[in-house]
Amino acid sequence: MKSATVQEIKQELINRKPNELVDLCLRLAKFKKENKELLTYLLFDSSDEDNYVNEVKAEIEDLFSGINFSHLYFVKKSLRKILRIINKHSRYMNSKSAEAELRIYYCQLIADSGIPIDKNPVIKNMYTGQRKKAEEVVEAMHEDLQYEYTKKIKSLK
Repeated sequence: MKSATVQEIKQELINRKPNELVDLCLRLAKFKKENKELLTYLLFDSSDEDNYVNEVKAEIEDLFSGINFSHLYFVKKSLRKILRIINKHSRYMNSKSAEAELRIYYCQLIADSGIPIDKNPVIKNMYTGQRKKAEEVVEAMHEDLQYEYTKKIKSLK
């Protein structure tokens, strides 16, 4: 079965009544956890992005405190899990500054945690990849904001 294009879906939603739209949104939220999380963000958290970023940072800190440091394999799995959460929330917010802040914060936590980055090439690649992504996001931002974030990225070295 072929999916409709975004434009077709938009046209169909425009033609629907408000009650039907509510029903469609609720039905969509029932099927996938990510849909429900996105709707929660859009309805309740999108108006205060700074607070939402701080909540995500707190969640990341909790996950970092729970990392099992007994073997680098467990560290790597935990870092990937945290990275998936960062990517998900970055997609939800659709904000370059928030994405840059989360990626820089992730790199800072890795550097401050004492994880031997150089001992495992996968962890090193994750770290350098996130630094590069943060740099790319910062380059796409307005010049006034670039200075602050560039300064934070350079402090990671």
